[in-house]
This record gives sequence, C-alpha cells and structure tokens, in this order.
Amino acid sequence: MARVQTITPCLWFDRQGEEAARFYVSVFEEAGAGPSGIDGVTRHGDVGYEAGGAKPGTALVVSFRLAGQSFAALNGGPQFPFTEAISMMVHCRDQGEVDFFWDRLGQGGGGSEIECGWLKDRYGLCWQIVPERLLQMYTSGDAAGAKRAFAAMTRMKKLDLPTLEKAFAGS
Repeated sequence: MARVQTITPCLWFDRQGEEAARFYVSVFEEAGAGPSGIDGVTRHGDVGYEAGGAKPGTALVVSFRLAGQSFAALNGGPQFPFTEAISMMVHCRDQGEVDFFWDRLGQGGGGSEIECGWLKDRYGLCWQIVPERLLQMYTSGDAAGAKRAFAAMTRMKKLDLPTLEKAFAGS
C-alpha cells in the first residue's frame, strides 16, 4: 500500500473551496507542472454534516494535487480568511514560467500584486512566484552578488529574472 503524504496543507475557504481547487488544478495542469488533479470531494449530506446553513450536495472538503503535492480545501465558513502570513511558493525554471504563473494565478479579478514576487489570488491566497535561479543566487556563496540581487528584488512586484541576473553580476 502506498504511503499517504505525511503533511497535507488544508486551505480554509468560506464556500469557494471547490471552485478554487478546480482553478488551481487548471493552472498547474496547463503549465505541465507535474501530476495535478481533483482526487475527491466530500459533500455535505455524504457525511451528515451541515454547518452554517450549507446545503446537502455542496462541497465540504476537496482533496486535490498541484505538481504532485496534496492539498485539502475546506469550506469552513467566513471566520478565518487568508492572510499574508501563509503563502504558496512556486519554483519557476525561467522567466517564461514566472510570467505564466503570475498571469494565471493573478487572473480573474480580486487578486492583487504585492511585492517581491508575491501576489494574492482572487480567493485571497498568497503565492510567491520565484525563479529557482534567484534562490541559487542567494546560496551561491557570493554575498555581495546575493545582496545586490536581493536589493533589486525588493523594488519589484513580479520578479524579472534578467534584471536580477544583472544585479547579481554587478552590471
């Protein structure tokens, strides 16, 4: 028997967990970022649990995967909205992937660009869209180059890898 993933992030939504899970899956599937999909939906009435006036048949918990990582979306009500204290970091191979995830996850209104590669999607969940190369710059052992790259990053919303490379190189 295959082992269940040890840790599964559970994302608390008001009532849009199924819609959000389907949206996230569509973005990661379009990116070809690895196995993504809806694994199952537990609906109100299936388990005899109606809370806050939820109608039988509406989603209670949605199990889904993004790039092989398991998640759960819980429709728990409005009392716990997302904050910037939690974010999902997407490691991107190149600027094309940065642009893709930035554009797709930020689409549909309600989202907002924050800074330093962070954006908030239409459901209020924060994402960090980060080129892997930037993380390599930080751990390269070149402290001066890392400091310059970091300083350049703090002036950006969406990260621009060519500009970060130039800053790292000192040009």
